[in-house]
Amino acid sequence: MNAALKPEQLIADVDHAHLDALEEEAIFILREVAASFERPALLFSGGKDSCVVLRLAEKAFKLRDASHPSGFKGSLPFPLVHIDTGHNFPEVITFRDQRVAEMEERLVVGHLEDSIAKGTIRLAHPLESRNGHQTVTLLETIEEHKFDALIGGARRDEEKARAKERIFSHRDSFGQWQPKEQRPELWTLFNTRIRPGEHFRCFPISNWTELDVWLYIARENIPLPPMYFAHQRQVMRRKGLLVPLTDVTPPLEGETVETVEVRFRTVGDMTCTCPVESPARNAIDVVAETLTVTVSERGATRMDDRTSEASMEKRKKEGYF
Repeated sequence: MNAALKPEQLIADVDHAHLDALEEEAIFILREVAASFERPALLFSGGKDSCVVLRLAEKAFKLRDASHPSGFKGSLPFPLVHIDTGHNFPEVITFRDQRVAEMEERLVVGHLEDSIAKGTIRLAHPLESRNGHQTVTLLETIEEHKFDALIGGARRDEEKARAKERIFSHRDSFGQWQPKEQRPELWTLFNTRIRPGEHFRCFPISNWTELDVWLYIARENIPLPPMYFAHQRQVMRRKGLLVPLTDVTPPLEGETVETVEVRFRTVGDMTCTCPVESPARNAIDVVAETLTVTVSERGATRMDDRTSEASMEKRKKEGYF
């Protein structure tokens, strides 16, 4: 009978040629963005996908330097951008600020609270999910800084609407996406024609899967917020999800608060992001878990994506990332 292998023994035997090819493609895309647009920016939320894109950007534009806190020296040819809903997990904001300071890069933060103060966003009630509303703040931030391309960590395996995206995804002068009018990308030739007021969303890791991301995180030892790994957290069981106990997600009448060992597969607005039960304490453990899952991280952990099959596509047409 074959003896069971530990996860780290399996990972050691992984053929890295696939990851090398994905990395090469992503670095090529990042350099194309920098060469094709005047005012690009990289969306950095502190989530795992944006952390991977950030590492790829370091490899694309910086030099290795073991003496530097970040491991690289030099500057990126674009700023980092984060849309802060005001309902982000504190651990993520702390990590974001530490990572940016370590890299000595410029961070542009668009605050949803500012949009509320201006009256461009109106909430139905104080605890309403702000996730969908951040589209307005994103478009206002793009307009204020005149960005003509935004680089993000969206992947095609996450959700049906994202599977329709081009790598260079055009947005009209209203910031909207038209899925039936996308430009072809034959032979990896990207169409970058743009009119005043328009911009592009560019996705270097479109062809990656959640497993690829975690394999790369493990290989590159990429730092992440600690909530991506197993920890004790108070939650409520609600409609098949573990809703974290926070100031903006209090227990409903009749719900019981439990302390459960969990990790997050994705991070976002506290009002719609849920963890999963897991003992995985490092990236290799997460890789082993990811090999067995059958539901995408958005489907398993995002309350707002369960409202309908077309919920993400509707938001993307309006300008959501």
